[in-house]
Amino acid sequence: MNVDGTASDRRGVVEVRSIDYVPKAERHGKVWHQGPFWFTGNFVLTTMVTGFVGPSMGLGVWWSVLAVVLGAAFGTFFMAFHANQGPRLGLPQMIQSRAQFGSRGAILPFAATIFVYCGFNVFNVILATEALRLVLPGGPLFWYPLLVLLAIGIAVVGHDLLHFVQRWLTPILIAVFAVLTIGAIVMHGHAAVHQSGAGWAVFLVQFSAAAGYQISYAVYVSDYSRYLPSNVSSRGVISWTYLGAGGSAIWLMSLGAFLSAALPHPEVIASLRSVGNDILPGFGTFAVLASVPALISVMAVNMYGAMLTGISTIDAYRPVRPTISVRVIGIVLFGALATAVALVIPDAYLGSFNNFVILMLYFLVPWTAVNLIDFYVVRHGRYAITEIFNPRGIYGQWSWRGMLAYAVGFVAMIPFFAISFYTGPVTRWLGGADISFLVGLVVAGGLYWILASGIDTAAEQQAIADSNRMLAQREGG
Repeated sequence: MNVDGTASDRRGVVEVRSIDYVPKAERHGKVWHQGPFWFTGNFVLTTMVTGFVGPSMGLGVWWSVLAVVLGAAFGTFFMAFHANQGPRLGLPQMIQSRAQFGSRGAILPFAATIFVYCGFNVFNVILATEALRLVLPGGPLFWYPLLVLLAIGIAVVGHDLLHFVQRWLTPILIAVFAVLTIGAIVMHGHAAVHQSGAGWAVFLVQFSAAAGYQISYAVYVSDYSRYLPSNVSSRGVISWTYLGAGGSAIWLMSLGAFLSAALPHPEVIASLRSVGNDILPGFGTFAVLASVPALISVMAVNMYGAMLTGISTIDAYRPVRPTISVRVIGIVLFGALATAVALVIPDAYLGSFNNFVILMLYFLVPWTAVNLIDFYVVRHGRYAITEIFNPRGIYGQWSWRGMLAYAVGFVAMIPFFAISFYTGPVTRWLGGADISFLVGLVVAGGLYWILASGIDTAAEQQAIADSNRMLAQREGG
């Protein structure tokens, strides 16, 4: 059972926890740390690419920025509320899904989550390599493994180093990109606003891309809040996460939309370099290179989350002792996978990235709806932690309510899909407008709420009391 709760201080240079419960004696950190962590976590060039979508389809810059603001604000809402689960439960994000889907039923959202981690790291390592090759020799066969190894090193040390790196990168990124943004507006503002096309369908495509990008962070947001003391303010955790992740997303996506509208052939590395060098010779190159540490750090964050999800998947079928060696093996394997995929992906990855972001939205919307309804509406944040690790416990191996709600929610979205290789019939009728995320949220969340009325949460209270007593005894030594 992966709920080791001994009271001894297990904090060291290398983190020892993985999918197991974090005892209250080991809780630490400040709630405001969630702000800079998620600011830097989202302040990467991959985020900027999301803002290219609207202008590339003919949408005017102001309409594109409005779609970005509304989409990012909407999507960040979900990830911020997931952050509050960390200190309440002391568990990684995805393993909490066992309470809604069962220990084996949760594998469906687990698989989608690993797809998200891999996709992000592929695009991150490609962008970081492009940035470094502006001033250094070497091709993908050299840079991809090297950058992945650096990220692996950070991820192996774990939670505290990830927080430290993200926190101290924040002021550097703010300073560099503040100059870049102001310069871009002053020098290219006229060219950007010259594009004034509008269209409800394209507006929704940009909105969905921004929202889907933010919702994708929901799958691991509480991984980085689970070490906070259990009595921290819910409002504080949610607010700092929202401000950090939402603020950086709106900034970079809007800058991406502006550059895409202003420049004849927008491409994230070349565009930043060109605009920055117009401000001051060499500054554009410096700005691009300043983005590389953030990309490496976020790659480490993704590897860490993928490791937790992968171990959770294996543990559903064969109990896993959450040792340091298991953590390291999981991180290395995921790093190797991302490297291999990056080496074979086509050079013209922008179209692939747009498809990827939208696919993330499709797969993750039903999960986030079920998970949040269960936590905030059905069980009100109260779970039997030890039972989450017990395949024969009250949450079971296959929880039909969560699985059915997820499946129905996903199927209900299909007629509303709008992606390069498939357009749903309702979307065609709407002129290309993609509102699938709204359908998925309402159908999956609403159906789960109805089905969950059959859960005897009163009977669950005894299991919760027994679980809390067991954890307290273990912490007491």
